[in-house]
Amino acid sequence: MVVGVLTPEELEKLKEAVDERKKLITTLRGKPWPMMKKLQTLKESQEFVEKYEGALGRGRGRKLYAYKVMMQKKWMKFLRDFENFKTACIPWEMKIKDIESHFGSSVASYFIFLRWMYGINMILFGLTFGLVMVPEALMGRPYGSIPRKTVPRADETSAMDFAILWDFGGFAKYSVLFYGYYNNQRTVGWLKFRMPLSYFLIGVGTVAYSYMVVIRKMARNANEQGGGDDTSFNFSWKMFTSWDYLIGNPETADNKFASITTSFKEAIVEEQENRKDDNIHLTRFLRVLANFLVLCCLAGSGYLIFFVVRRSQKFALAGLENYGWWERNEVNMVMSLLGMFCPMLFDVISSLENYHPRIALQWQLGRIFALFLGNLYTFIIALMDEINLKRKEEEVIIANMTLWQASLYNGTLGENNTTPVITVDPADVPRGPCWETMVGQEFVRLIISDTMTTYVTLLIGDFLRAFIVRFLNYCWCWDLEYGFPSYSEFDVSGNVLGLIFNQGMICDERAAPARLHVPAVLGSHVLQRPPGAVFKASGSNNFYMAMLLVILFLSTLPAIYTIVSIPPSFDCGPFSGKSRMFDVIQETLENDFPAWFGMVFSYVSNPGLVLPFLLLMILAIYYLHSISKTYKQSNLDLKKKLQTQNEENKKKNKRAALKAATELEEARNTLQEQQSQSNNNASNRGDRRLNDSNGTTNQIENGHTAKNHCRPPYPHRCMDRPSVPRGPGMPGYLPGLPHRPAP
Repeated sequence: MVVGVLTPEELEKLKEAVDERKKLITTLRGKPWPMMKKLQTLKESQEFVEKYEGALGRGRGRKLYAYKVMMQKKWMKFLRDFENFKTACIPWEMKIKDIESHFGSSVASYFIFLRWMYGINMILFGLTFGLVMVPEALMGRPYGSIPRKTVPRADETSAMDFAILWDFGGFAKYSVLFYGYYNNQRTVGWLKFRMPLSYFLIGVGTVAYSYMVVIRKMARNANEQGGGDDTSFNFSWKMFTSWDYLIGNPETADNKFASITTSFKEAIVEEQENRKDDNIHLTRFLRVLANFLVLCCLAGSGYLIFFVVRRSQKFALAGLENYGWWERNEVNMVMSLLGMFCPMLFDVISSLENYHPRIALQWQLGRIFALFLGNLYTFIIALMDEINLKRKEEEVIIANMTLWQASLYNGTLGENNTTPVITVDPADVPRGPCWETMVGQEFVRLIISDTMTTYVTLLIGDFLRAFIVRFLNYCWCWDLEYGFPSYSEFDVSGNVLGLIFNQGMICDERAAPARLHVPAVLGSHVLQRPPGAVFKASGSNNFYMAMLLVILFLSTLPAIYTIVSIPPSFDCGPFSGKSRMFDVIQETLENDFPAWFGMVFSYVSNPGLVLPFLLLMILAIYYLHSISKTYKQSNLDLKKKLQTQNEENKKKNKRAALKAATELEEARNTLQEQQSQSNNNASNRGDRRLNDSNGTTNQIENGHTAKNHCRPPYPHRCMDRPSVPRGPGMPGYLPGLPHRPAP
């Protein structure tokens, strides 16, 4: 075909044919064709496109088409490269896929959750670092200019000691890491940056962002859940649809094989658990006993934390320098040890209940969640008592500071005296206890002690244990890998709840840095084995997200209570000098906005308007929830109808197939009877013909015998096989007649 001599109509048809071949190439993968047909069609389509696509771009008026085709190719290549780039930029993607293929979705779900929370904390840290820490460090007053940014004179000698810095005292306390370092200036620097407003909005914004991200993730996970039937032909679907025939990498094929094997293990365990039939009365008794033991553990851990916090307050009043390292870090170490050993105890207790593995994992997560939440709230309640003590101490310091300021003023000097004003070094100025910094220090100590406990656990409990199992297994009396002590098991529930617990503490205290779980990642890859239970808590990880949402909500309640009810410290932090922390909003409206805007905001924030609006929101949420529930029920009903119709169609098809098979069998039997009857008739006719021929032969033989005086009669033989075609007769005999040699 010569493209240059084609008419415009033929050119349009050729362009449409080229476009159709391109669409066929892109959709060829989903065609239900044999592989040979796909390959042949792909080859022919590619040859057709290569032959005519370039030719269509030659000649007058066709440069635009050639340019369009070229840009489409470049755009498709760019999209493909960009997708590859995005996949390569996802942290730990290949490692998580490898873990999922070998150890199942339960272990992989923990690392996916860890990666997601790591990204959230990096965003929160970027907001806090970029809009709070950096402006204060660059544009705020320098260190040593005011008392709140200066180490007291009594602490200067020990401000750089390791023990003091380890407890985040000394120079670490008077830094941008903690609340007390920030000044209460409304604007700082030549940019007139509103530091108190930024501090307040970033604190509220990080909490709101955490809520928004968690809720969006839960909605996305819920939308990704399939609506198909997960119970019909489970093993058949896994058998015939699990393999990906486009895999060309041997390592990927091995990972896929391991993934399919793990999925079959999950399905087999699921089927075995569904068929269990145990003693219901014994099971109920053991479950009640297990819950009683768990409640005792929770109550004991809460009392222990409350006791050590009260004990630490006594140590603080007596002076921590008079006590050792354990007394100074007793609260943090007790909470870390409880978080380490109580989940192990819960795991032992859960063996009494004999639940399904997925339900057992959910109960385990709920108990650890209750443990961490109870410990956190006990810790916060104890901190509230300490805050009240600090506020009483602050009142005494305010009274003493008034006397101290009066002592600096010399009343005998005249008002017009030119004597220079008395200056006091900021390190010598008395200052209050700054309870906000104290709370931040406690939370940071708790996170650091938890991290160090994790390191010690990995080094002693996992590394040393793995070293003994690996190298002493060859010379031991029993198999150490599969017997006692074996490798430590990767505790999915404990690690997930540890992440959620630390995220709640980060949300509760915005000054606390985000914890990086490098030891958990290292230990899971090198020193631990996958869990024996191959189930995760839910198909979409919404169980974890719901627990995270609850811990975020419960962690923000103390912060909201602090903002609303407790006045800030008088001499530290960006809100010093104000009766409440949220007064910075009213101050900004009065100084930076016109009067009408402040009036509108005061009307909008009136409780008479806020409460009806909240009521309307609650009613709207209830209405939308009811509609969603109705739609969900309709979908379930439609699904049941479709399943019922499918079963009816299967029964009809089965009955039709049985009827057709019966009719076919009857027709076959009838045909066989007809064939057997015809064969019998043919055999009867053959017998009569044989008898006639035998009579004729006997007459001939009798004549021949009489002629030859003595010839014995020819014996009669019955035919037991089909007759053969007649051959030519011997000379002197009729064709087909038996020939007998002469005596």
